[in-house]
Amino acid sequence: MPPAKSATCRYLKDWVTVKTRWTLTTDPAEHAAIEQIAAGCDDTEITITLAR
Repeated sequence: MPPAKSATCRYLKDWVTVKTRWTLTTDPAEHAAIEQIAAGCDDTEITITLAR
């Protein structure tokens, strides 16, 4: 996670976008961490073009 708290939600959005674009998996610990951090962020719509 970035050291600046103000960048946390943007970083998480970018992280999820990359993981989804490239159909990468998450283990249960990573998934739980994403959900926990995302709970403190505003809802953001993500538009993704899947990699081919």
